[in-house]
Amino acid sequence: METAREITRVTRPDSAVGIDLGVKHLAVLADSSGEIRYEPNPKHLDGALKLLRFHDRRTGQKPSKRWEKANAERNRIHHRVANLRTDALHKLTTRVRAEYGTVVVEDLNVAGMLRNKRLARRVADAGFGEIRRQLTYKGRRNACRTIVANRWYPSSKTCSNCGATKAKLPLHVRVFDCDECPLVMDRDENAARNLVALAAACTTGTGVAGDQGGASLPHQRQTETRDRPQAEALTFW
Repeated sequence: METAREITRVTRPDSAVGIDLGVKHLAVLADSSGEIRYEPNPKHLDGALKLLRFHDRRTGQKPSKRWEKANAERNRIHHRVANLRTDALHKLTTRVRAEYGTVVVEDLNVAGMLRNKRLARRVADAGFGEIRRQLTYKGRRNACRTIVANRWYPSSKTCSNCGATKAKLPLHVRVFDCDECPLVMDRDENAARNLVALAAACTTGTGVAGDQGGASLPHQRQTETRDRPQAEALTFW
C-alpha cells in the first residue's frame, strides 16, 4: 500500500554539517557552528571473527552433520553482524538528518577501497556506500539538501584555516600539520571542516528532491600541480 508521508521539519534547518567517513572513526561531524563530534566505529565484524573462524572449519569432501551444524551457526553469526551494522547506520543517519538542513559528504571510491587488501574488510564492515545512500534518501524525505563533494576535492590535504594544500598526505599520517600556518589537528577533523565549508560556498540550487544547482569552491591556495579536473565540484540531491 502507498501512504502520504508528511515532511518532518529538522531541528536546525539553517545549519550544515560536513561528514568525513573513516575506519578509525566511522564518521567525524563538523557543523557550521564549529562543533566537532566523533562517531566511533563499532566494528561489528571484528568482534565476531573469532567465532567465524571456529565455525568455518571443514574436513572431507562430503559435508558431515557436524559441518552442517557449524555452517548454520556461521550463517547465523553473519546475519547477526549484518543486522547490527544496519541498525547502527540507520540510527546514525536518522540522527543526522533529524538535526541538520544541509549535509555535505564525499564521493568516495568505495570499489577502489575494497581492492586494497589492507583496508577491504574494515571498509566493507563500515558501510560507506550505505551511509551515503541513507543520507540521500532521508534528506529528500525531510525536504533537506545533500551536497556531494567531488571525488578529487582534497579535503584531507587542504588546511581548513588558511587554505594551503599539501602535495602529499599518506593514509598512515593521522595528524594534519599545515606547512603555511600553525594549524595542527586530526586529519579527519580537518577534512570535516573543509566539507562543511563547501556548504557555505554554494551559490545556487535548493538541493530538494533532486534539484540541480551550481556551486563555487572556497578559496584554496594550491601548492601542487593537479592534472585532475575540478569541474562540477559539488553535486546536489
